[in-house]
Amino acid sequence: MKRLWERRWVRALTVPVVLGLLGVLGPWLWVSIASADRVHEVAEAPEAPVALVLGAGISPSGEPTPYLKARLDAAKELHDAGKVRVLLVSGDNRTHAYDEPTAMRDYLVAAGVPTEAVVMDFAGRDTYDSCQRAHRIFGVDDVTVVSQRYHVGRAVALCRAAGMATQGVGDTTVQGRFPRDWQVGVVREKVANIKAVVDVVSGRDPVLGQQEPGVRDALASS
Repeated sequence: MKRLWERRWVRALTVPVVLGLLGVLGPWLWVSIASADRVHEVAEAPEAPVALVLGAGISPSGEPTPYLKARLDAAKELHDAGKVRVLLVSGDNRTHAYDEPTAMRDYLVAAGVPTEAVVMDFAGRDTYDSCQRAHRIFGVDDVTVVSQRYHVGRAVALCRAAGMATQGVGDTTVQGRFPRDWQVGVVREKVANIKAVVDVVSGRDPVLGQQEPGVRDALASS
């Protein structure tokens, strides 16, 4: 009787443990497979017409955070090297006081990127939304997505799921400056991978609207 009771408890504990592991490892495996051999340094990145630069916060004064500056610097390097022709900067602008895309454009233009080469997406509220909108609103089919190295794999997976041929460039320049924040980001990705799978499987719609010709026009004039 005691052994039967013990076996029941083992089964009762095993099921949630296994399900929990699958819930974490499954999304991680999907991201790993979807982004395999697609994350590069700037120098090794293949050419693409568009770089999608994902938002990473601005300060109260409206300046890009160090993480966002690093992404923008990598995007500028891609543009300077002729590896991309247009930079689509995608961020949050839900309130008048918080405007990531404008801060991103201003930073790039001040760094020497031509204004006409920068297109702003004001409704990139998270990575899934940015990828979906790049394809469905801005008409991007071939993209290099730019983020930090620990995050860019998920970004590549989500952009591919949105229907784009996708490569990624992963910045590591801030890792040594902010090691604790970097590690927090690494851990956060485990949860974010789960959300990514839920978004893709559910087909969640981001904020949509009219088609935006900005990328097409910028490519035509480049």
